Amino acid sequence: MLDMPAIRRRGATIAAALFAAASLLTAPAAAEPAPAGAYVDHVEERTARDWVLHVYSPSMDRVIPVEVIRPADTSVARPTFYLLNGAGGGEDAANWREQTDVREFFDGRNVNVVTPVGGAFSYYTDWVRDDPKLGRHRWATFLTSELPPVVDAALGADGRNAVAGMSMSGSSVLALAQQAPGLYEAVASYSGCAQTSSDPGRSYVEAVVTIGGGDVENMWGPIGGPGWMANDAALNAEKLRGTTLYISSGGGLPGPHEAALGGQVDPVDLLVLGSIEAATAQCTERLRRTFDELGIEATFSTAVEGTHSWGYWQDALHESWPILEEAIGA
Repeated sequence: MLDMPAIRRRGATIAAALFAAASLLTAPAAAEPAPAGAYVDHVEERTARDWVLHVYSPSMDRVIPVEVIRPADTSVARPTFYLLNGAGGGEDAANWREQTDVREFFDGRNVNVVTPVGGAFSYYTDWVRDDPKLGRHRWATFLTSELPPVVDAALGADGRNAVAGMSMSGSSVLALAQQAPGLYEAVASYSGCAQTSSDPGRSYVEAVVTIGGGDVENMWGPIGGPGWMANDAALNAEKLRGTTLYISSGGGLPGPHEAALGGQVDPVDLLVLGSIEAATAQCTERLRRTFDELGIEATFSTAVEGTHSWGYWQDALHESWPILEEAIGA
């Protein structure tokens, strides 16, 4: 198992085994009011299209930084794409902005790209109790109830949403869509594992939370119990029917991104990242069978090559975007 500093240093989020403030707060007439207590505390405007909304979460009683890439054309309301980071929650270097071309990719596109910073090792879920090490996590409440109306009001968004995540959040986005029916028109999961209440997904969840120093039973209660089953996206797959779905995974073997490094890949990293992706490939195949049995439509993208690393997640984002874009009318 790699220690956490090594994981952050190498930039791969893994588990062994996310105008002035006054003008922003002027909501369009059709915007739904934010839940009581949720509000934009302040705004950083790095550039005309690169903002940070600092949003107060009443459920977690703290201000959450929310990075935003604004649409190229803001003359009309645009949809929103929630793009979640992995196990580090975007608090370390292993995040979409530092590891991929996300800013360049969305240059010229007409969508609000929204990425909260925080939630390391949380699975972006509501924990049943506060954790002595990781603190209070009510991320499902924040992401599905508190944040969307605030974002819609502050950015003048049109209320149509998609969500995507990788690794840890690749599991979370499926559960979030199930817990908030109708919030997301489209969901993309890159190298996630929907089966959180059975192996290998259960072991994957335990490993991620343990790496962060948390007690996994503070998240969903006793391991394998009702809380785990309620957050198992495969068990609750029927709730995804009618949502546009994109699911991707590599097979664990080295591929073009390793080849591009000219043999300078750490063999230990290669073994660990390949093993993790091989496990997510099992999860992906089991989810495909579940969807087939239920007659739920989804786009699956799998390959023999591909490790649990950023180059492949960038590829998956590029490949999935036309599907997501069409679903939300971006």
